[in-house]
Amino acid sequence: MNEWHASLLNSPILAIALTLAAYLGGVRLFERLGRPSWCPAVLIGALLTATGLWLLGLPYPDYQRDVAWLTLLLGPVTVALAVPLYQQRQHIFALWKPILCCLPLAAALAALYAVVIAWLLGAPPPVLASLAPKSVTAPLAIGIQEQIGGSPSLMLGGLLITGVMATLFVTWLARLFKISDPRLIGFALGVNGHAIGTVRAFELGPTAGAFASLGMSLTGVFSALFLPLVWRLFGF
Repeated sequence: MNEWHASLLNSPILAIALTLAAYLGGVRLFERLGRPSWCPAVLIGALLTATGLWLLGLPYPDYQRDVAWLTLLLGPVTVALAVPLYQQRQHIFALWKPILCCLPLAAALAALYAVVIAWLLGAPPPVLASLAPKSVTAPLAIGIQEQIGGSPSLMLGGLLITGVMATLFVTWLARLFKISDPRLIGFALGVNGHAIGTVRAFELGPTAGAFASLGMSLTGVFSALFLPLVWRLFGF
């Protein structure tokens, strides 16, 4: 029994099965809770995964190694978002000027405020580097983090928290200011909430989802190009 248990722990099958079960369980609980914006399925799935790792005694580095091929799928999934962008291309082309004008400021502020707050609280450079790409979708954030340093675990945790909080606040602010245009709501969700915000946008409709995909993609490209340069310029 001990040999079988050790063999199972050393096999990627356990980590993959745990991940898929946690995801399906998160989706099921999300539906039963009435699809609340404050508790998306990805958050529930992450908590279930962490609980499973703790119960099984599986170290996180081993789990990360075993599910590496699942991480590789994040890239094709992100590229596949080009489909809704193509479907909504007429709406996007009609607003290309305001989009290009507001995107650099929005993407810069998304990275700046977290870094400044952490710096004022005395956080060391590795923590600052982990928080800087928190508003970028995971495949690009991982690449940025590898260039500027930091902790992958802290960076991924920041991505999760940012996505949930951005979804909450964008939804709340849209109601407060009576903003109903799905293009504006979707773009704000994509810029600030990356993949989690984009999932929420698709729940609102295809137009909101397409603009969220656009915001998430452009924010990722902008951050990947300029964040490492700014990081080296300030000598972190």
